[in-house]
Amino acid sequence: MDVSGKQRPTMADVAEKAGVSRALVSIVFRDQPGASQETRERVLRVADEIGYRPDNAARLLARGRSRTLGVMFTAHHTFHADLLEGIYGEAERLGYDVLLSATAPGRGESKAVESLLGHRCEAVILLGTDAAAADLDALGRRTVAVAVGRRVPGARLDSVHSAESKGIRQAMDHLVELGHHRIVHIDGGRGPGSAERRRAYRAAMRRAGLESELRVIPGDHTELSGIEAGRLLLAERDSGGRLPTAVLAGNDRCAMGLLLALTRAGVEVPRDMSVVGYDDSHLSHLMPIGLTTVRQDAVLMAEHAVRFAVERLDDEELEPREAVLEPKLVVRGTSGPAPEAAAG
Repeated sequence: MDVSGKQRPTMADVAEKAGVSRALVSIVFRDQPGASQETRERVLRVADEIGYRPDNAARLLARGRSRTLGVMFTAHHTFHADLLEGIYGEAERLGYDVLLSATAPGRGESKAVESLLGHRCEAVILLGTDAAAADLDALGRRTVAVAVGRRVPGARLDSVHSAESKGIRQAMDHLVELGHHRIVHIDGGRGPGSAERRRAYRAAMRRAGLESELRVIPGDHTELSGIEAGRLLLAERDSGGRLPTAVLAGNDRCAMGLLLALTRAGVEVPRDMSVVGYDDSHLSHLMPIGLTTVRQDAVLMAEHAVRFAVERLDDEELEPREAVLEPKLVVRGTSGPAPEAAAG
């Protein structure tokens, strides 16, 4: 029944109006041999006239296949939006539909995933999961699953992520070359890639001989985290302390929150402080001054994730695979010489 309450036209209705058998109508819509060109044109014309649309989902389910990939994502995560665009494109190319399920306050990852499986998704792609490795392993043994943005060693699922440590190293080398010494890192908490980014920051500070300046501010991958870190740094300045000359944020969202807090307080970026993010989400270059950030190739990550899922659907005995993609520092307007270096 359609939204107006009328009974939807059926294949039998098409057959009756076109003067052919239901089996012949089925052949036409499955694009199988057995019907003349004239008959095909008549069936399709009648179907269009009475508003019949084949129920492909029901047909696939009758065969035990839905050809649908489920994607778990976070609604407010700008990089997830970039990934979704790539997932839709690659899934369509391979003949699959996509069903989305978002996490939200009160709706955790488990509920989001169960919703996808309840709708007969053949595989699930997890964007930015922070579930325990044991839970991901159990999911991978239950269905085809791919984690995007995170390493899950030993778990029975495929993963796609960037080389986090390499990306952070590029960002830190950039800041050190600009003369920055007081470089603070806002941590991403349990967010995907956070542990690797934190370790890489610490290693870079030690490598540059700046261990005494090393500082990690607890946070997460949200704008609020950046705002709160900014307020903390500003309060310390107002109490007689010094601002760091540069901040490496856990991701772009965090960096944008920090920029908001700094701008409200009259701190000029990058003259007074440089800010670097991670992700290169689409919003990072739409700001009044573009954000210097580490690019993760969202389209390439999405394509790998979809292909991993489809290939495992064809052969579930494949060993777990890991795609590690090259990150790239993108220098824009939020990074510049350290104040001391500029003054010298």
